Amino acid sequence: MSEQHGESDHGEKLSGAEIGKDAVQSTLEAAATTVGQVATIVTAAVGDITRAIGDFATEVFEIREASRKAAEDGHGDGAGDGPDDEPYDRP
Repeated sequence: MSEQHGESDHGEKLSGAEIGKDAVQSTLEAAATTVGQVATIVTAAVGDITRAIGDFATEVFEIREASRKAAEDGHGDGAGDGPDDEPYDRP
């Protein structure tokens, strides 16, 4: 705002109504900026969450597929008594 002490650029006194209008305008501009900033933050967060969930789902599908293949190969029964069974140390 270019007005200082109730005067415009032309040295005119501003009415109370115009000062009020300027205050409302500045408030709405600040609110709109804040809403925009929050929307940007929320949009980025939703994108990050979606990617994390997608990555997790991919891992689950890969684990399920590996388990299925191991079961088909006869290595998924956990018996540990087959000729191809190797010792496995769990972390």
